Amino acid sequence: MATPLPPAFFIPATQTESRRDPLKHEELPPLFPEKITIFNVWKYLDYKHVIGLGLTPLIALYGLLTTEIQRKTLVWSIIYYYATGLGITAGYHRLWAHRAYNAGPAMSFVLALLGAGAVEGSIQWWSRGHRAHHRWTDTEKDPYSAHRGLFFSHIGWMLIKRPGWKIGHADVDDLKKNKLVQWQHKNYIPLVLFMGIIFPTAVAGLGWGDWRGGYFFAAILRLVFVHHATFCVNSLAHWLGEGPFDDRHSPRDHFITAFVTLGEGYHNFHHQFPQDYRNAIRFYQYDPTKWVIAICAFLGLASHLKTFPENEVQKGKLHMIEKKVQEKKSKLQWGTPISELPVMSFEDFQDVCKNGGKKWILLEGVVYDVADFISEHPGGPKYLNMAIGKDMTAAFNGGMYDHSNAARNLLSLMRVAVVEYGGEVEAQKKNPSMPIYGSDHIKAE
Repeated sequence: MATPLPPAFFIPATQTESRRDPLKHEELPPLFPEKITIFNVWKYLDYKHVIGLGLTPLIALYGLLTTEIQRKTLVWSIIYYYATGLGITAGYHRLWAHRAYNAGPAMSFVLALLGAGAVEGSIQWWSRGHRAHHRWTDTEKDPYSAHRGLFFSHIGWMLIKRPGWKIGHADVDDLKKNKLVQWQHKNYIPLVLFMGIIFPTAVAGLGWGDWRGGYFFAAILRLVFVHHATFCVNSLAHWLGEGPFDDRHSPRDHFITAFVTLGEGYHNFHHQFPQDYRNAIRFYQYDPTKWVIAICAFLGLASHLKTFPENEVQKGKLHMIEKKVQEKKSKLQWGTPISELPVMSFEDFQDVCKNGGKKWILLEGVVYDVADFISEHPGGPKYLNMAIGKDMTAAFNGGMYDHSNAARNLLSLMRVAVVEYGGEVEAQKKNPSMPIYGSDHIKAE
């Protein structure tokens, strides 16, 4: 059963305007003390990653060109692709990096093995980098900041020997105390060789005699696909799509990224609610990782699936809706703000209309100059001419006609002043001898 998380800290919209805009960020400082060129780049390359990530696609391409793929091998390669991919998404990511649910010993052990088969580092190493990514998103301390470019966030960050002090701190004390995580960390190399190469090759070889296909397709080509599917979470998920929960940072939601990454493509939601075991929160959204975790929970292999309250999720969406509305409103003309209008008495308002020739009317304490609109009035000029110098609040709000929002919006461009005490009723209270000339007077005429 899913366990609701406590309500998230909600920052009112008025407190977020100064936050960083991900599309208008300052250029991040360089990673190295000198400008990187073709002549000095060799000093900064991480050769184990350069060789590993460079050779596997070439080996896979050679296999594709020289080896006939058998149907059974193709099916097994796809199965093992999903299995090792889930080792990362359900295991490394949602179980260990974010503690989004609890897994029993059997499920944890299998996920640790499958994660090793994806050949993306140990659980501890992977989770440490990912926690730093969440804590320092889009900053210079983000291990794979999207603000350094699509190539860098996808694969470039692994090809260089980045100074350790330039990666933000992340707490992994819980993982250092986890016996399974430490076992995998200490035995990572033999586990990678077995789960990444030997096991997928042996299944095809011992199963139906296709040792060559097992190696090139189930092991190497499958590995290339798993790598770049996972890398897309750091690159494509920070580039393609929308930010329905928060647009101050680069993570984005998009179904294409979700399809490529086994459900990790609703990344804007994930960065807002990282401990939620789901990435896609709607039933129609593609998230096989969520489905597998839920099935395992049903079977008793997992428990304590964490979900953020729907109330908090809706707050995030509403905040973005309000922000977009404000952005659209800012592009429209709304007239002089009422707070900036000059203040006058009701008597002065009447006097400038009677003796000064102004074509002004009063509605709800605000004075409007309707001189240029009288001839365009849908009800005819007669009614506006009779309203000059009068408080038409009651008439405007149903006494004569219940005016629309469009009428109010149009009037906002005609504001010229506000009346002290609001209008004729309040003014009459102040001076009981003053006659009232409002909508009733016009009706009588």
